Amino acid sequence: MSLPAPEASLSAAAERDRRFMALAQQAADTARAAGEVPVGAVLVRGDEVIATGFNHPIGGHDPSAHAEMVALRAASRVLQNYRLPGCELYVTLEPCLMCAGAIMHARIARVVFGAPDPKTGACGSVVDVFANERLNHHTTVVGGVLADECGQALRNFFAERRQLARAERDARKAREAAQNGILTRTDIP
Repeated sequence: MSLPAPEASLSAAAERDRRFMALAQQAADTARAAGEVPVGAVLVRGDEVIATGFNHPIGGHDPSAHAEMVALRAASRVLQNYRLPGCELYVTLEPCLMCAGAIMHARIARVVFGAPDPKTGACGSVVDVFANERLNHHTTVVGGVLADECGQALRNFFAERRQLARAERDARKAREAAQNGILTRTDIP
């Protein structure tokens, strides 16, 4: 019996990671369609998808409704256990401290994230919670899977939000100016 070449194994593992990250991106698209920051997560055991989640803290009026938390809660219900050993979590954005803590408490074996989060990332961008040897559970972390695609989705979302905010601000100023009888640059022929 021959063993596959190491490159073939790495390629198969990388392809698996890309496949599950693509599913997380689909969940992120759902968040975006709902007006939420487009972050999605998929929790798997082996090759079986146990749960998915997407950001919805705004619509859910819940600051903890991050994609990872939603997926962890759903998986816990499906598996009837708050501990999820042997499971892996794929998420389009590097987890924050809150999510990293929940991931550790759930005993997730491996986290795979897409884009780094330079503002709140807890897997190395700002802090590296999972590198702390004093903690009682150690999760393997892999970052950068489909990072460009995941990052671009976030950049596009925030660019659109800024553009919308500018348009709303300009419209408000024009209304206020009209009420005061003042012409704005857009009113002058």
